Amino acid sequence: MLRRLAARARRRGLPAPAALTGDWFGGGAVLAPSVAVRPTAEPPVDVEPGCGPEVGGGWIGYLGYGRTDPGTHPQPRRLPDAAWGWTDHVLRRDSDGRWWFESLVPASSDLVAELAELVAADDRPEWPWWSGQVRRPDADLYRKAVQGCVEEIAAGEIFQANICTRFALPFTGDLVEVFALGSERFRPARAAYVAGDWGAVASLSPELFLARHGRIVHSSPIKGTLPRRGPQDDGNAERLRSSEKDVAENVMIVDMARNDLGRVAETGRVTVPKLLDVQPHPGVWHLVSDVRAEVPADLPNSRLLAAAFPPASVTGAPKVRALEVIAELESAPREVYCGAVGMVSPVAGLELNVAIRTLELAGGMLRLGIGGGITADSDPEREWQECLTKAAPVLSLLGG
Repeated sequence: MLRRLAARARRRGLPAPAALTGDWFGGGAVLAPSVAVRPTAEPPVDVEPGCGPEVGGGWIGYLGYGRTDPGTHPQPRRLPDAAWGWTDHVLRRDSDGRWWFESLVPASSDLVAELAELVAADDRPEWPWWSGQVRRPDADLYRKAVQGCVEEIAAGEIFQANICTRFALPFTGDLVEVFALGSERFRPARAAYVAGDWGAVASLSPELFLARHGRIVHSSPIKGTLPRRGPQDDGNAERLRSSEKDVAENVMIVDMARNDLGRVAETGRVTVPKLLDVQPHPGVWHLVSDVRAEVPADLPNSRLLAAAFPPASVTGAPKVRALEVIAELESAPREVYCGAVGMVSPVAGLELNVAIRTLELAGGMLRLGIGGGITADSDPEREWQECLTKAAPVLSLLGG
């Protein structure tokens, strides 16, 4: 369906569609048939926090990690720190596989009929694309950054930090096709696609950053990873659950998320309904927890984001100092990667992913950020191998 919407937009000279696929808003997908996603100084998130089952429309876009990066880097950022677009209608696929047309304003019968025809179609338009050889990051530089982080932990500066690196490759064509392929192959829970004159972002993320429906807020941090070699249990699931390093890493991030949400939640209303759940994801096992908070009904979404952004799982503890250490140790600036992509609807509420497993396209280059949590007993070589494990499924889409 996304491919058909992309063909429609190109044929009619409209802005590209945007997409949320996976577990968004209780369904299987939310598609904006055409939306002008533009750079913005501030994310337009302060709409009434809805909690209905319908979506209707709203603001869709991303909030880049760079907004809160305290470092300075010699390389300029290629993408805006934030880009959002308004859509007053969407196509929503519910958990039973049915498509719904939803609109915040009265819709013309011609538009409804046109989109209904696309839903009923059985064609599969594909967009040609080409990618060059993958340029791996310097493994020695990454190991050095990990060792530097371990030394900062030993010195008492931080307890943990997420240290990242980037793969890159030349790319021509439409990134929407790569996103569609990734969504089909991996079925990520929190996949998102947005594009504009500035470039495109295809996030195949498994991780929920924030979901707010009325007064209830959820965050589901992921920390802890081991390879998954097939549909059968290969023993790594149990190894992950019993790993002291991975368990400590996850619990520490859960504490951070509790602290972040506790800054704006009602007193005593932050809980952890799920802790250290081992879940299968494309190519890996992950440790996943869930943090729940109740916030005042009149709390603006901007205050919620100010308390919790950037996500705990891609920063470190304590967060402010971890951000500084990350800026000192990483050789290139993070952009959308480690930020958040999603939607805020006046009907359905706010949902944002953690922008990991995320491809960023600008200036003919495609980049993929990958990283992992570093603790006192982290081994630089093992952390590098974890980066390769995490990158492999996404790079396989591109022949890498």
